[in-house]
Amino acid sequence: MQKDSVIILSGGMDSVTLLHYLKERIALAVSFDYGSNHNKREIECAVWQCRQLGIGHIVIPLDFMGRYFHSSLLEGAGNIPRGSYDDSNMKSTVVPFRNGIMLSVACGLAESRGLKHVMMANHGGDHAIYPDCRPQFVTAMSDAMKAGTYEEITLIAPFTHLSKGEIAKIGKKLGIDYSMTYSCYCGGEKHCGSCATCTERKEALAFAGIEDPTLYED
Repeated sequence: MQKDSVIILSGGMDSVTLLHYLKERIALAVSFDYGSNHNKREIECAVWQCRQLGIGHIVIPLDFMGRYFHSSLLEGAGNIPRGSYDDSNMKSTVVPFRNGIMLSVACGLAESRGLKHVMMANHGGDHAIYPDCRPQFVTAMSDAMKAGTYEEITLIAPFTHLSKGEIAKIGKKLGIDYSMTYSCYCGGEKHCGSCATCTERKEALAFAGIEDPTLYED
């Protein structure tokens, strides 16, 4: 199969699953360091996963986002909401138009390297909270990328209508080592175990019937 795509790889469960799921098509993985609490730990996992698969990986700094954008994700672990992953609890973690910015850069990378597609691992559980994960955003962004490039780059987002648990089921079939992924928005050496992203991670692994390999603080 032709390697025709760039993947946006955070190092979390969803993007790592997509990396393994469509590895035959991926020519390059790109991670973005935008100043979030958990960037460092996620990127370490992204590097490890790409080494295991022999896929080229680069990190692009987007530090202006951490300086000029407002989000609890950029303002220290103490500002991260605890408890359930719902609209009222998680809205503060929205980084304005984060995926739009990352997709724009990845699109430029794809065209520069003669590739045809950009991959993103958004999923159904993100829709209520993150506007730049919703199906209408994916469609609109893909159309804009295609219209704005000579290579007519398009966006591949196969998990758009899946839950995180359903994505974990795909990962189970692929034999992915989820201990080498990172989800906690607090960004500690271990997952905190109590923030909404840790809760969602636990629920997804349980749904997929995967014994949780994650090291938690509590």
